[in-house]
Amino acid sequence: MSSHLTGDASFSSRQELLNLSEPGTNINNSDTLTSSETNNKIQCNGTKIYDNQYKQTPSKTENMCGWGLLKPKFLQVFNRPKGVLVFLCSASFLQGMIVNGFINTVITSIERRFDLRSYHSGMIASSYDIAACVCLVFVSYFGGSGHKPRWLGWGVLIMALGSVVFALPHFISGDYVVNVSEHIGLCHSNQSTQCSEGSSSSSNYRFLFMLGQFLHGIGATPLYTLGVTYLDENVKSNYAPVYIGIFYTAAIIGPAAGYLLGGQFLKVYTEINTKNSLTPENPLWVGAWWIGFLGAGAAAFLVSIPILGYPRQLPGSQRYVKMRISEAHQLKDGSQQTALEPEFGKTLKDLPRSALLLLRNPTFIFLCLSGATEATLIAGMSTFGPKFLESQFSLSASQAATLFGYLVVPAGGGGTFLGGFIVNKLKLRCAGIIKFCLICTTCGLLAIFIVCIHCPNMPVAGITSTFNGSFYDGAVNVTAACNAECNCLMEIYNPVCGVDGLMYYSPCHAGCTEFNTTLLANGRKVFHDCRCVMENFPSGMGTAESGKCSSLCTYMPLFLVLFFVVIFFTFLGSIPALTATLRCVPDSQRSFALGIQWILVRTLGGIPGPIAFGSVIDISCLLWQDQCGERGSCYIYQNSAMSKYLLIAGITYKVLGTLFFFIALWLYKPPHSALNSSNVDNGEAELPAKDMPDMPVNNVITT
Repeated sequence: MSSHLTGDASFSSRQELLNLSEPGTNINNSDTLTSSETNNKIQCNGTKIYDNQYKQTPSKTENMCGWGLLKPKFLQVFNRPKGVLVFLCSASFLQGMIVNGFINTVITSIERRFDLRSYHSGMIASSYDIAACVCLVFVSYFGGSGHKPRWLGWGVLIMALGSVVFALPHFISGDYVVNVSEHIGLCHSNQSTQCSEGSSSSSNYRFLFMLGQFLHGIGATPLYTLGVTYLDENVKSNYAPVYIGIFYTAAIIGPAAGYLLGGQFLKVYTEINTKNSLTPENPLWVGAWWIGFLGAGAAAFLVSIPILGYPRQLPGSQRYVKMRISEAHQLKDGSQQTALEPEFGKTLKDLPRSALLLLRNPTFIFLCLSGATEATLIAGMSTFGPKFLESQFSLSASQAATLFGYLVVPAGGGGTFLGGFIVNKLKLRCAGIIKFCLICTTCGLLAIFIVCIHCPNMPVAGITSTFNGSFYDGAVNVTAACNAECNCLMEIYNPVCGVDGLMYYSPCHAGCTEFNTTLLANGRKVFHDCRCVMENFPSGMGTAESGKCSSLCTYMPLFLVLFFVVIFFTFLGSIPALTATLRCVPDSQRSFALGIQWILVRTLGGIPGPIAFGSVIDISCLLWQDQCGERGSCYIYQNSAMSKYLLIAGITYKVLGTLFFFIALWLYKPPHSALNSSNVDNGEAELPAKDMPDMPVNNVITT
């Protein structure tokens, strides 16, 4: 269908761009435009532009970088988009490393240290999103028209405080004491344990963890709303996806660094000045989970200082705002024009009307819903991904965290950066961006079936196997004839791997009576005269090694490759989806739109995601910790059940995400100029006005 743009309108918009770029030229020149014409001028996108919308020009000192009166010249070298990008990337890197890296890495350790369930861990993870939902409307609405760098700087400071609070339980809870001496736990030894008064209340420290996460959520709220729009406002629109892509790539590399560093910290015993006989392979081992939070908190404090010194607008950024061509979704009644009013959105009374404009934008709403489904999957997988690897392939917590970090670095970081690069390289408009997101989600849906690959559980005597090695699917019963006289305690979980290939609950349950004081090269202790082992391996010595048995499953390479594909395509569409959100709303509502989007994403995805995944994982638990008569953390999971439940959840959310992207594309109605103008694609609208050729007055563009 042909669409016409009159020559007068085209000439007027181009002339306005010339006037805006030439020094000393007044857009309100009475020789050219009458008073009524000035109030109803038309942009090349067919929408009204108000002359006083960009009337205020900051003074030279206001655009300088510094703190108050302290604005030295040497700092001005950082007063440019690349300088802002460096510090915002540092902040997003630290946020990702703390919230999505360290916390996900230490989940298993703090569950063991403070007797928490996976459900409690899900509540801790969701506290971050709850705080964000509480603050997003206020921060995005008032911060969008305020001094964005100050909002960002104070947010990073609060995030630093949250890290200190999160590490606080280590210092106020007392030492972590494992009641396993060299002789306790052996057959015929004195089997007795005492419950300390505070052991049953250790789980109350989860509220302090939740407070730390709540502060993390408050501090990170400006980062992914005001930080994104601050970058978008201060660079050319065709460069914005690249800048935002780099910003989010840092946020993806942060968790990867958190997994790698956190995995190394977990190899150090949590009480760094205390010697003990445990090794990292022992399920009772708790690593130094708290070190990373203190270091990252100090780094966040240092990063907040330069961010607080940036001006409201970078020098030269106003021309990018004036030359921007709108791709906002067009409502049937044209009410999106309200957002172009100069004073709109600066007072509290405009908040309901501004929210209503966004909620009436179907493309925006379905982009938010698709983001919520992806957020649910990402939150659940990132929180419990290391635990999945630990259970399926019989890895230690540090090994699983390190391996997961190796996956996230190239897959998540590479996908995030490449998504922004592709949008910039192909110069995609809003509709093309949504199509690209649809392709990415479809590919992720096909790859999610990787979760159905699972390894059989390690044979554990009395739990997943009988004491003679045959399959067992009944109630937990770790007592047999070979250990009936040992009076073993269920409170002491110290698994050993016998030479018969079976794993036993403890040396006592294996019937072991002696141990070798000399450790093996791998740091494991060797137990001798294990009666239960001798019954299955009569020709041997009846020995067992401390720790879990090594998994013989060969699926791990295939699983890691396909899981890489899932992560890659999930993050490949993240920056394009964010760019589409920024383009489908009026420019004046971008910060508020991101705030509303994050509320919907967190309310529907980020908050219930970890809780739902944690509950699903708890359902697949075979053996719970018995902490003085109360249920603690889970020791052993049913691998097949865990895979089945995660597969159902993954397919459900991926199908919904694909459907929501399709509906967003179907309902999107761009302005006529976005359909007709090739300048959106080739970036000519971003060129200085002196480089723009004059257009004939009576020219008619027909497509």
